[in-house]
Amino acid sequence: MITRLESTLRRWRRKISRSEWLARMLKLQINERDPDAPALVLIQIDGLGRPQLDRALADGKMPFLKRLIEREHYHLDHMYSGVPATTPAVQAEIFYGVKAAVPAFGFMSTDSQEMLRMYESNAATQVEQKLKDTGHEPLLKHGSCYVSLFSAGAEFNDAHYCAATYGWGNSLKQAGPLALLVLLLANIWSLIRTGALLLLELMLSVVDFFRGLIDGQDFIRELMFIPARIGITILLRELSTVGVKIDIARGLPVIYINFLGYDEQAHRRGPSSKFAHWTLKGIDDAIARIWRAAHRSSRRHYDVWIYSDHGQEDSIPYETLHGRSLADAVSEALSSLPQSPKGYLANGDHGIQLQRIRLFGGQWVQKLFPVGKQQDQRGGETPMALSAMGPLALLYNIHCKDTPHAEIARLIVEKTKAPMVLYEDPNATEIGPDGNAITKVRGWWRQGAFSLPEDGHLVFGDEHPFVDEAVEDLANLCRHPDAGDFVISGWCAGHESISFAIESGSHGGAGPNETHAFALMPGDIHFPSDGKEHWRPKDIRDAALRFLRAQPARKLKSPPAVTVVSSGNAETLSSTVSAPASREGETTKHPTTTKILRVMTYNVHICEGTDGKLSPERIARVIARYSPDVVALQEVDVRRQRTGGIDQAHQISQLLAMDFHFQPAMHLEDERYGDAIMSRFPVRLIKKGILPGPPTKSRLPGFAEPRGALWIEMDFHGVKIQVFNTHLGLSKAERLRQIDALTGKEWMGSSQCQRPRILLGDFNALPGSQEIRRVSELLNDTQLKLKGHKPKGTFFSRLPKARIDYVFVDPELEVNDIHVPRSELTRQASDHLPLIVDLRVTIPMAGHVGQEQQGD
Repeated sequence: MITRLESTLRRWRRKISRSEWLARMLKLQINERDPDAPALVLIQIDGLGRPQLDRALADGKMPFLKRLIEREHYHLDHMYSGVPATTPAVQAEIFYGVKAAVPAFGFMSTDSQEMLRMYESNAATQVEQKLKDTGHEPLLKHGSCYVSLFSAGAEFNDAHYCAATYGWGNSLKQAGPLALLVLLLANIWSLIRTGALLLLELMLSVVDFFRGLIDGQDFIRELMFIPARIGITILLRELSTVGVKIDIARGLPVIYINFLGYDEQAHRRGPSSKFAHWTLKGIDDAIARIWRAAHRSSRRHYDVWIYSDHGQEDSIPYETLHGRSLADAVSEALSSLPQSPKGYLANGDHGIQLQRIRLFGGQWVQKLFPVGKQQDQRGGETPMALSAMGPLALLYNIHCKDTPHAEIARLIVEKTKAPMVLYEDPNATEIGPDGNAITKVRGWWRQGAFSLPEDGHLVFGDEHPFVDEAVEDLANLCRHPDAGDFVISGWCAGHESISFAIESGSHGGAGPNETHAFALMPGDIHFPSDGKEHWRPKDIRDAALRFLRAQPARKLKSPPAVTVVSSGNAETLSSTVSAPASREGETTKHPTTTKILRVMTYNVHICEGTDGKLSPERIARVIARYSPDVVALQEVDVRRQRTGGIDQAHQISQLLAMDFHFQPAMHLEDERYGDAIMSRFPVRLIKKGILPGPPTKSRLPGFAEPRGALWIEMDFHGVKIQVFNTHLGLSKAERLRQIDALTGKEWMGSSQCQRPRILLGDFNALPGSQEIRRVSELLNDTQLKLKGHKPKGTFFSRLPKARIDYVFVDPELEVNDIHVPRSELTRQASDHLPLIVDLRVTIPMAGHVGQEQQGD
């Protein structure tokens, strides 16, 4: 009844949804099919490194992200961004699977000899066309993107505020006056809220403006930074958030959004500055709004993944340190060579802070914030060219044939005081990881010459969190066809980070903070199986593709016959799943050891959630997030017409890669309904059957739902554990008869039933009732045996006040921990919450197992 009421309310909420109406008013395509299909919202927080995120969480700047970790079972992981640690390189790797697609944010194309900067539309378009030509599937095909350099397969009208498609797209331009009026009125509170935020940000920007002048910053640049800061930090964030919510209402399969506010402020004032961390509050709130919209969607099953593309280094501008630009310093350093370069071409040293606002589109924005001019000091037809943005500079057209590369690198380091210079040695090769010959990468720093990867740990320092990968990637960057003749690094071990642009925070090189990003992922999305304990962008792509390609359970092929075993047989399952790793807290004693067994009982309500969606895969995701070793399910449908005719027990076990047994309490021709036990450890079916119904004198003996029980023996590291799953009736008299049967000679009192024993399931009885007291005379109620634990209810999932799901165990099974997860996923997946209990099991050492079993 409660489930139907909530489902009805959700349908009405959808009918009056602002995002739903706006999508229709703007004549946007809406997905009316595949409501069970998986969908993904990818949220990127530009420039927020893992160390700064940890600080923000500790300071309370991002309470919603903290809630995801503490209540929604998200796990916060490290991510290595790769080298160069730039947004275009990371986006190319995530969207197309191509590592180091560009050598830097700004570089010279060796084909056209044109200086490209990735915030320019023509540069982004050229690079993306090359990515498309690789044949890799674009990740955002049929989806949408907001604030991106690449469209990544999204249609033109669904690529908003991108470098290649400035502005929102054609949707607003094609909308009539009525649609625009409705758009404004429907978001009136958002407009008021945005207006208030803009006013507050304006006040802070003015304060920051005067602070910058006091610190000696350029007046014009500080003045221009005020509208750029307001536009990027507030306006772009709010418009993009509204757009993502509309696309969720449309049911698009994959949506990408990039929040630029933190990175913008971090470049200007530093990654650890108060102004940079101030923006995280607004980003956190925007993520919360997107996450809630995704979990309320009735069109698809949305998952929300949050990550950053890179971090930032606290940096000092090169020009501040040395009083001149790097281009001038390099030109002077090389002037003593016999064939010294005649003049130079440089892409400027002002970074990208005043260029991102061009993403809004519009002629007036482009005029107010023009593309930064290049420094042109040409003295010949092919002058030296320098692209210097952030802590990495690329040097081109150094035609000094009579001077060794090592000598040029030494001159640059000594004359310009740059920390490190790298180059390809044209006279040396080595065998690469793929077995092919590659050129050797060498360099020069304050201690003299070095080679990569041999001297990588010396140059990078052992404290670098990703030293081996960063060394390999930096060497490969030097081999990039557009990386130029020399790569100048503003960072090396033991040297403060220098940016070749005028900024306080920088990225793009191989530093320990700029390459240290993060990934905040749902509990069932795990590390790639390569042995590493961190992500990299391509891993995000691979995980996303696997997630999006997963078929809904109702579309999977069911087995040819119903998966049940005749009641007279005891069957040993043929497939054996390897035992999971021992959990934290396990202790070892000779000749025994203690291991943790995690058990779960879960009434899945025929896989129908409180939102009215029928989804076995959602139930599987709940189970997967908490990784039980054995799980008892109640109210499972097998080939029932009301749930699409699928075998829910088989499908859930298939999704979890667990062995299972099913006990049908009800038989209607080929349709079955009952309970199941799934296990990661080898199991043997001992008994299954129907429990007694109501007494004959009961008012409704013929209308009571049949109830059953399932008994399996599990081999847990050599210890045989008896596991019983049941779902008792609705009347007290019926439950008492069923408990007497379960504790009698046919079940738990049987001579075959050796301890330890676990009885779990939905008992439909409250604590203190006669039924529960009777079971407690034989076994321990686990929720009463954990010191300091307050027993928690499991029903109704939205307001779990009733404790009717139980795990009872023999006294020798000590309770280690108990968890009743109340996440948004568990509140939606069923009308019950799962009950999870960790038990300490004493395991005899090798050679003692048989003696222990005989001793029982």
